[in-house]
Amino acid sequence: MARELPARPGRRSPLQRRPRWWSELPLLIAVYAAYSAGRLLARGGKSDAVTQGLTLLEWEKHFGINFEHPLNRLFTSTPALGIPADFIYASLHYLVTPAILVWLFRRRPRNYRAARTWLLLSTLLGLIGFTLVPTCPPRLLDAAHGFTDTMEQFSSYGWWGAEASAPRGLGGMTNQFAAMPSLHVGWALWCGVMLWLHGRGVAARTFAVAYPLITTLVVMGTANHYFLDAVGGALTMAVGLLLTRPALRLADRVRSRIAAGAGEAGSDGSDRKSTIVSGGCQTSAGEHIPGQRTSSASPADGTPAATR
Repeated sequence: MARELPARPGRRSPLQRRPRWWSELPLLIAVYAAYSAGRLLARGGKSDAVTQGLTLLEWEKHFGINFEHPLNRLFTSTPALGIPADFIYASLHYLVTPAILVWLFRRRPRNYRAARTWLLLSTLLGLIGFTLVPTCPPRLLDAAHGFTDTMEQFSSYGWWGAEASAPRGLGGMTNQFAAMPSLHVGWALWCGVMLWLHGRGVAARTFAVAYPLITTLVVMGTANHYFLDAVGGALTMAVGLLLTRPALRLADRVRSRIAAGAGEAGSDGSDRKSTIVSGGCQTSAGEHIPGQRTSSASPADGTPAATR
């Protein structure tokens, strides 16, 4: 049975080490690449997506929660609201979330791992939603349903065209039917929670509340999402949060077993090395050169073996 190696003073175990950027960056890139590729591949049929979108709209009308209708009319008729909303939709989603991640990594390393895991799990859940429930956003419904695509209306002010936030000419590389759930809302909610829990000062708390609310209004006012898409984004984040602790425990068990296996291998190697080097020999009194070692079983008089 391998003996347990004593911990080296001043050295952290693998589970206590601060996250390293060279291990975190590939992980984040891989998950975002999977998210983007999933949006591209999980296109779904247009008829199914339209049916799903109309079903959501009917539910909202039945319960009187189709808030996207009045907001879209307001944004369409008021360029001072519609144009900034288009810029917010097309940019902040891809700027604020990475900025919060970097801030947590640098300033709140003890909270970073759980926060990152929550975000990544929720993103993967959103990808599953895009795949299983392709949903046509309000802007792509027939004009008879009363929606105007503000990003198409005000496209001359920005880099986007008629295909949501994608740059002109690249709309075909995105999934236009990835409305349910709204990860714009989900990621904004994550950013708000992180700032509320770990930020300092009134400005951080104010932004923590305002950013998710403004994002929710923007995704509806620009006709990119239904209100129920926003609810779906919040629920996706809630499920991701529930899965975070079990996922971290599983990751810790795996890393502990890997570390234990490496420690056991190191212990066996060090034992073998100790047996070979010592060999039952000891240094005689007054020895100055390597060739004068005697066996530990030599007579107690200390006489070197070569002179006996």
